[in-house]
Amino acid sequence: MLRLQLPTDPRWANIVEENLEDILSDHAWCEQKAATNAIMLIINNAEKEDLVTEMTAISIEEMQHFQMVHDIIKARGYEFLRERKDDYVNELAKFMKQSSDGSRECGLIERLLFAAMIEARSCERFKVLSENLKDEELAQFYRDLMESEAAHYTTFINLARKYAGNIDVEKRWKAWLTYEASVIAKYGEGVTVHG
Repeated sequence: MLRLQLPTDPRWANIVEENLEDILSDHAWCEQKAATNAIMLIINNAEKEDLVTEMTAISIEEMQHFQMVHDIIKARGYEFLRERKDDYVNELAKFMKQSSDGSRECGLIERLLFAAMIEARSCERFKVLSENLKDEELAQFYRDLMESEAAHYTTFINLARKYAGNIDVEKRWKAWLTYEASVIAKYGEGVTVHG
């Protein structure tokens, strides 16, 4: 369904398991940034009623996920670490900016595809964790979140199709998938959600 071109090596889950404090903090920040992205979409597209409705729901859900991850951090006696740079997301953001022709319509479509891409990869990563973590509590937690990320991915793609106008969303999504494969090839050994 996600059509990602390069799957995550399941051995990445071993790196995660050895660095739970780091990965959980990074994950919490990812949820906060996803909520912020949804809010920015509302701010910049207030006239699109269905988009506002969908992004309101996503922003609330992402902050609920942030709280859930933060609760796990506290319950396990970990420290909630400061936010770190997310090189993967930053590379996607550069592609988003380069791909826009400067029009408001194109900017919206690229922002929606950017969000869809992050949700797709997060969903895939959470699937890897749900299937490979020895920690049963966290494996179940990531299984539940995987379904949510898949739903968000679908929402972003559907909104891009709805507001595409003359933009060929399928062509753009294929370009995103190709670019993302070149980016993710550099990651998979780090202690971050997208690392």
